[in-house]
Amino acid sequence: MTSPSTIDWNHTLAAAWRRHRQGLRPIRRLDPVQWQQLQGIERQQQALARNTERFLAGEPCNNALLWGARGTGKSSLIKALLNRYGPRGLRMIEVDKDDLVDLPEIVDDLSQQPFHFVIYCDDLSFEAGESAYKALKSILEGSLELPPENVRVYATSNRRHLMPERMADNLQAQLRDGEIHPGEAIEEQVSLADRFGLQLSFYAFSQEVYLSAVDALFPEVADRAALHREALRFATARGVRNGRTAQQFYRQYAGEGFTDGAAGSGK
Repeated sequence: MTSPSTIDWNHTLAAAWRRHRQGLRPIRRLDPVQWQQLQGIERQQQALARNTERFLAGEPCNNALLWGARGTGKSSLIKALLNRYGPRGLRMIEVDKDDLVDLPEIVDDLSQQPFHFVIYCDDLSFEAGESAYKALKSILEGSLELPPENVRVYATSNRRHLMPERMADNLQAQLRDGEIHPGEAIEEQVSLADRFGLQLSFYAFSQEVYLSAVDALFPEVADRAALHREALRFATARGVRNGRTAQQFYRQYAGEGFTDGAAGSGK
């Protein structure tokens, strides 16, 4: 087993938990996405940067939940955060949702490390009957033992409350003395998300923001009108405008001759 204490964190910025090995695997090939490459999410960038800088300075800070529409930059923002603040002592441990039951073991040794660790949970959500979220709750706010001061959880999700929300759950609400009291199912759904003090919402891009993201990926293109026409056609075919669509468009059409006025649609 590779524990947090046996990894050389001086030369390792990130690691991933592997349940079958019951240990951490250092990540050698990090996603190179840079902070300045992200488009259309400046408000979320500023909020997460401010929280992370407070974390690194030893000041009060929050666990963070990035939730919202798919492909809008939630995961890219976390990756860019590590590339930006890794030189200042930020380290990251990626843990899959199914491995959250191992969180207590993962963080046990981290409090003795001279670095600040973000536990990164990507695409986090739970279905009815799952219990792994209980281990996450204890790490977010502690039980008898407080969580380490140098550990925070940053999670991304398409669900605001992380758990399924059904119409039947709302029917459990009761009216008492003129006040609405949610049912137990609703309270359980909200209680987990409430433990994330910083919650950042992400929405599908407007056409203007989407085209700005495309422009940033094609800085040398002269014929912007042709580029925008093809980018909008590409997004329409997929039924969504977001940062992921802009990246996919770039990977498909980079170098396709937009500078010569060609839209590339016939290639």
